[in-house]
Amino acid sequence: MGLAGKTAIVTGGARGLGEAYVRVLAEEGAHVVIADLLEDEGRALAADLGSQANFVRLDVTDQRQWRALVDGVVAQHGAPYVLINNAGIHSFGSVLDDYQNWRLVQDINLNGPFLGINTVAPAMIAAGNGGVIVNISSTCGFIGYGDQAAYVASKWAIRGLTKAAAIDLAPHGIRVHVVVPGPFATPMTAPFHGELTELVKSQPVQRIGDPPEAGRLIRYLVLDATYSTGSEFFIDGGAMTGMSLPDAGQ
Repeated sequence: MGLAGKTAIVTGGARGLGEAYVRVLAEEGAHVVIADLLEDEGRALAADLGSQANFVRLDVTDQRQWRALVDGVVAQHGAPYVLINNAGIHSFGSVLDDYQNWRLVQDINLNGPFLGINTVAPAMIAAGNGGVIVNISSTCGFIGYGDQAAYVASKWAIRGLTKAAAIDLAPHGIRVHVVVPGPFATPMTAPFHGELTELVKSQPVQRIGDPPEAGRLIRYLVLDATYSTGSEFFIDGGAMTGMSLPDAGQ
């Protein structure tokens, strides 16, 4: 129960990898605020976890909603100790496609985490107990993918934001990490399950990830990675290590 008495906020926490993060933080004793637009799923998860969690509807692109969320958390549970900036969307589209799609993806995937840090970190600083912030990138944040320009750009940018935040917040005892997931079995990836099944055959660990595996990495980052900040932690089946050629070694 390493987080007993502490509060965590997980954006996009109602399902998928976000749900895995919520569950592992609750298991460690934290009170977890599930911040999401998916009300039915979020409330159901909070009910399942009982007194360990509550749901708050949050549009991560709305600064006023962020301020109201943090004010409520501080008043009811004390200053947050953990922030997981997990909320995000995936979108197809090349650099020749609609600018509005580009703006939407950046607003959610990049501006959302910035607003989270910008709003939550002052509460952490005021409490004087340090804290941990984890941003979620992707293997798309390390290499380019065709027809995914907005998503790729947002996931590269979140890495830079993480490093800048780590430097800015280090004097206050706040660590900032970035997680780099590969293919995981989640509702967001369900429509592409067949394609992902083929894709992972070329990576060293030839399977799709299971969300609780990502949850265990979050546990490590929050509780044990005390000599790390601004760092990138991969959970990608080795995909960024390199890909095997078909029939290699045969």
